[in-house]
Amino acid sequence: MNYSSFIVKIIKKPEQRSFKNNISLTELVVQFAQIRKKKSKDTFRISVWGNLANDVMKYYKINDYILIEGYISIRNPIFNDSELNPRKFKNNKQIEVSVLKIYPFNSTNSQISAKML
Repeated sequence: MNYSSFIVKIIKKPEQRSFKNNISLTELVVQFAQIRKKKSKDTFRISVWGNLANDVMKYYKINDYILIEGYISIRNPIFNDSELNPRKFKNNKQIEVSVLKIYPFNSTNSQISAKML
């Protein structure tokens, strides 16, 4: 089973797309929240669909920490992003997480703070 949860930091501005059937997709580049200093950066892309995708665009920004729950997949590279430095897998695979739930972990956005009370 590949359902997991992570605390991550948003490191690139969320990008949103809409499809013909009015379903939204928001993609973010995130980094694992690290307790100790490391030279390597563990970054990966997450995908958020539907109404939750709209909420991500509305409430979250770069440098926010979030708790995500979703399904992990390992895919062939479908984008060329110089800021993204994924771990080197055999055949140059990349990690992607399809997010089902998202929670603010450490955010300066007052709208989120008020919503959580």
